[in-house]
Amino acid sequence: MRPTAVGTPVDRADARSKVTGTACYTVDVVLPDLAHAVVVQSTVPTGRIVRIDAAAAERAPGVLGVLSHANTPSLAEVPTFPQGPAGQRRPPLQDDTVNFDGEHLAVVVADTLHHAAQAAALIDVAYDREEAVTTLEAGDELPPSGIFGEAPDSVRGDPEAALARAEVRLDATYTTPTEHHHPLEPGATVAAWDGGRLTLYDSTQWVSGVRDAVAMTLGMATDQVRVVSPFVGGAFGSKAMVWPHVVLAALAARHVGRPVKLVLSRAQMFTSLGYRSPTVQRLSLGARQDGTLTAIVHAVTQQTSVFEEFVAGAGYISRSLYACPNVAVRHRLVRVNAPTPTVMRAPGEAVGSFALESALDELAAQSGVDPVALRLRNFAEDEPQEGLAWSSNALRECYQVGAERFGWERRTTEPRSMREGRHLVGWGMASATYGVHSEAAAARVRICADGRILVTSGTQDLGTGTYTTMVQVAADALGVPVERVTAALGDTDLPPAPHSGGSQTAASVGPAVWSAALDACSKVLALAEQGDSYAEILTRHGIEFVEGRGDARPGASASRFAMRSFGAHFAEVQVDPELGEVRLTRFCGVFGAGRILNPKTARSQMIGGIVGGTGMALTERTVTDRRLGRVVSPNLSGYAVPTHADIPWIDVCFIDEHDPHVNALGVKGIGEVAIVGVAAAIANAVHHATGRRIRDLPITPQTLL
Repeated sequence: MRPTAVGTPVDRADARSKVTGTACYTVDVVLPDLAHAVVVQSTVPTGRIVRIDAAAAERAPGVLGVLSHANTPSLAEVPTFPQGPAGQRRPPLQDDTVNFDGEHLAVVVADTLHHAAQAAALIDVAYDREEAVTTLEAGDELPPSGIFGEAPDSVRGDPEAALARAEVRLDATYTTPTEHHHPLEPGATVAAWDGGRLTLYDSTQWVSGVRDAVAMTLGMATDQVRVVSPFVGGAFGSKAMVWPHVVLAALAARHVGRPVKLVLSRAQMFTSLGYRSPTVQRLSLGARQDGTLTAIVHAVTQQTSVFEEFVAGAGYISRSLYACPNVAVRHRLVRVNAPTPTVMRAPGEAVGSFALESALDELAAQSGVDPVALRLRNFAEDEPQEGLAWSSNALRECYQVGAERFGWERRTTEPRSMREGRHLVGWGMASATYGVHSEAAAARVRICADGRILVTSGTQDLGTGTYTTMVQVAADALGVPVERVTAALGDTDLPPAPHSGGSQTAASVGPAVWSAALDACSKVLALAEQGDSYAEILTRHGIEFVEGRGDARPGASASRFAMRSFGAHFAEVQVDPELGEVRLTRFCGVFGAGRILNPKTARSQMIGGIVGGTGMALTERTVTDRRLGRVVSPNLSGYAVPTHADIPWIDVCFIDEHDPHVNALGVKGIGEVAIVGVAAAIANAVHHATGRRIRDLPITPQTLL
C-alpha cells in the first residue's frame, strides 16, 4: 500500500537536533575572529543630539570601533511592509534627530561582548529635548493612507439609519494595550564580509526580505548578499520584517573588518522589533429583538510612529464574519513618539475580535438569546463584504462540535449563577476567523541513488513545524516513507519563498514542494519501467541524483471565492470574589482550517495561539511612562506572559474540511486563527462569572474589584 504521511501525526523532523542542542540558532553562530557589537540607545522621547562623545568608549579595552551619525555613511531608505521588506523605513545613524526613547544612536564593537557592553556605557550623549507625544490619547487622529493595500474605511448599506431604527442597540468602547512579542530568541544578526560579498546569519521570518532590504540600504546588488536562518527561536511577527539592528551589524562588520555578532538585549526587544499597537475601538450594533444583526459600526484608533505609518486592520473582521446588511468600518492613526508598530500574531483580527465578540456577547444578553444561537442566527452564507461564495466554511460545525465537547447546554443564563466552592464560575465563547493567504514560492526535490531524498526551499521554520510538513508533502508525492526524506530551509541560496507570516507558509511552499517532487518523480520514471525503486533506477543508469523543480502561486480561485479559516472558542474561568483573581480552568477550541498536514504539530500551533490569547486577556500589557515615553519595566518580570501554572489542559479539535479551491493541497493555514477570539471568550466568561463587563484588556484583579 502506498504510504500516506500527510494527515498523520508525524514526529518533528528537527526534534532530535533541538532537544540535544545541536540545532544552530543565530545566537549560536561562531565564526573565526568574531567580534561583538552592542547598541547604544536614546534616553529621551524626542529632540536632537547636541553631542555624542565616544572618546572614552574608543579608548576602552578591546574596543575595535564605534559608529554613530557622525561617521556612518549615507544609507538608502527601504519601503516598509507590505510593499517592501523593512519594518522601519528610516535607516539608522543618519542624522541627529531623536524620535523615540530607545532609538539606536550608536553601535560599539569590541573583541568580547563584555568589553563592548562596558564601552557602550561610557558613551555620553547630550540632547536638546523637545515636547513629545507619548500616548495614544495625547495626539491628533489622522486617516491612514491604506492598510495592507486596502482602503482604511468602508461602508455598505446605511449603517446610521439602520442603527436609528434598530429594536436593540449597543454602543460600547473597548481598549487593548501595547503588547510585545517576546520570543525566546531575541533579535540577532551575525554579519561577515568576504570582499564585496556579505553573509548574514539572521533570526528572521523572511530570509529573502532581509537580503533585499540590506542590499537596498547599502546600495548593493541582491546577489552580493546571502542570508542564512535555518532555525528561528520564535517570532510571532517581530521578525517578519527587517529592523535597523540587522543593518547595524553589517555596517559594524565592514567598519572593523571582522565578522560581528549583534544580539539585542531583552530590554532592547521592547524598542527594536515593533509591537502590537494599543487600540481604542468604538463598536455600535443594531439588531432585531431576536438578535439578528441589522447594523455594525466599528471605529478603531491606533498609534504609529512620528516618522512613518503602520496600521493593522482591526475593524476588518466586522465586515466579513457575520451576515449584516449595513456595516461601516473606520480606522484612524495617532502619531506618537514611539517605535513603529508591526504585525503581531493575527495583527488586526486578534484585537478587533475582542471588541466584536465582546459586543456580540453583550447583544446576546440584551436580546435574551444564547451566545451560540445568536452567532448561528447571524451566520454568513456568503462572504458579506464582496458577496463571494466561501471556498469552504465549517463555522457552523465548529459551534456544534465545540458546544458538545464543552458541555455548553449545562450553562446557566444568569451571571453569578454558577459556583465551584467559594469561586464564581463563568462560561464564555467567541468566534474565530482569519484570511487564507499565499504568495509565489519555489522548491527543489532531489532523489539520490543511495535512496535519500532532499527537499530544499528558502522558506523558514519558526518552530511551527515547516521542516516536518514539507517532508510529509514530498514523501506522499513520491510514495516513500518520511524517514527517507530530509529538508534544508532558511537560506537565500535555496529556491525563493515568501515571508513566514499571514499563516501562508504551508499554503505557499507546500504546493511548490508537491510540484517539485512530482517533477523529480517523472524524471526518474522516464528512465525505466515502473515497479523499480528510485534508487535502483538511478543506480542502473549510473546517475547520482535527479532534481525536480516546482513553483506555485495563487490561482484564479482567489478571485472567485472568499477564503478564510474559522473556529469557535469555549472558555471556563473561576474568579475569586474577594481577591478578583481570574483562573482559566477549561478551554476548548474547534477549527475548520482546510487540510491538516500534521495533526500533532497543528495541535501545538493551536495551543500556542490559545495561550497567547490567554495572555492578551489576563496578563499582557506594556506600560509606558507618560512623561518620559519609556517602557517602565523592560523585562519579562514587568511584562507578564502566561506560564504552565496559568494554563489548563486545552482541548483542540479540527473539523475535517475539504477545500479544493485554496491550493493544490487544500491547505488554508493555521498559525493565526487560533488566537482570534480567545481574549473575548475569556472576557465573556468573566462577565458570566461576575456580572462585570470588562471592556479594557488585560483583565486584572484591580479592574474586577
